[in-house]
Amino acid sequence: MRRAAKEIVRVEGLVKDFRVGLGVRRKRVLEGISFCVREGEIFGFVGPNGAGKTTTLKVLMGLIRPSDGTARILGHDVRETEFRRHVGFLPENPYFYEFLTGREILGFYARLSGLAGRRIPERVEMLLDWVGLSHAADARLRTYSKGMLQRIGIAQALVHDPSVVFLDEPMSGLDPIGRKEIRDLILRLHGEGKTVFMNTHILSDVELVCDRVAIIVRGAIRYEGCIAEFLDAGELATDLVFGRLPASLAVSLEERFGPLRGQGGRLELRVPDKAVHEVLGLALSADAQVVSVTPHRASLESIFLSAVEGSAEAVAGKAS
Repeated sequence: MRRAAKEIVRVEGLVKDFRVGLGVRRKRVLEGISFCVREGEIFGFVGPNGAGKTTTLKVLMGLIRPSDGTARILGHDVRETEFRRHVGFLPENPYFYEFLTGREILGFYARLSGLAGRRIPERVEMLLDWVGLSHAADARLRTYSKGMLQRIGIAQALVHDPSVVFLDEPMSGLDPIGRKEIRDLILRLHGEGKTVFMNTHILSDVELVCDRVAIIVRGAIRYEGCIAEFLDAGELATDLVFGRLPASLAVSLEERFGPLRGQGGRLELRVPDKAVHEVLGLALSADAQVVSVTPHRASLESIFLSAVEGSAEAVAGKAS
């Protein structure tokens, strides 16, 4: 029997309230959330702006205290400090001393991390090569592009060789080339056996790199599980596009499967997978022109939007 993967992060009933203004009134940002991250996986923590992603990450990093609930990393309460030598962190907007070079900033963080002095030059050179910045090692950080700064940020998060790495919006503000470079680095971390917690709102990147995902909306977890499970959860369907379709058949199909969508002389119809062969047979028998047959599968974006819209409807229902 396959052994269950070890839990690296465990959050249980996490609540966070913030005081509003100078009074005693408080605003609840996290509504008792729970989730886990397993060893060796890339975990995507996804939600719209203001959902509570960064607040959760700040609790995990020990930057703020929870109002209630527990959070543990590597079996330790996040309020402890000793275990943090095994944790790497890249904040959303890291601040680096821009007058330093790439090599100098990594050496600085290596010393802060307690790395033995004799090991620092070798470790710094290895990381510069690993993130593809050897050519810019002696350039001042003020000359780095956003993508280069993100890569040097990932390098500083790895300087002490942690077992788990937390990345806060690592692709934010990057162009397509920069996003691909960061995705490749994250996949390389996965290949090295690191556990990666990625806080983001860029759904396409999550689909490409993450093993599991949790969707947080208005401070509550709406979905948690494997990407593949999400995408296979809905009914499978296929989009059929017709260039020519007899009126009698069009009426029959609309009665069974809903309205046809038309544009530019073409008609499109979405049908369940189990009905595809039947509909194609009817269309060909009626001398219809079939332009394309495209399988339609659920996307993380559709699941995400469903979670956001469902949350908004719930809030509206409470207000009324």
